[in-house]
Amino acid sequence: MDGKLLARLGAVVFVAVAITATAIEMTRNEEQPHGQASRPSEDAPTDPLREAQRRCQLLGEAAARDAECLRTWAETRDRFLGITPAPARTSPQHDDGR
Repeated sequence: MDGKLLARLGAVVFVAVAITATAIEMTRNEEQPHGQASRPSEDAPTDPLREAQRRCQLLGEAAARDAECLRTWAETRDRFLGITPAPARTSPQHDDGR
């Protein structure tokens, strides 16, 4: 068998397999699992951090200047990294001897 003929035959077989696989995939019925809901149920408790993240997402570019979004992102980062937030520091009262 000639090399060119073998290469052409291989290309034809490859294309035939690709077309068959595409046809099978297109005719396949997608079934969604019955046990999972597409949306979270209304009874599920809401996470305030998640709600703040959604709000910041909707703000878009303006969120980079929003103090609440910056705090939300810091809390999200700390939660992801497993860092316990440091207790809030109170400024020491200045005693000037009076």
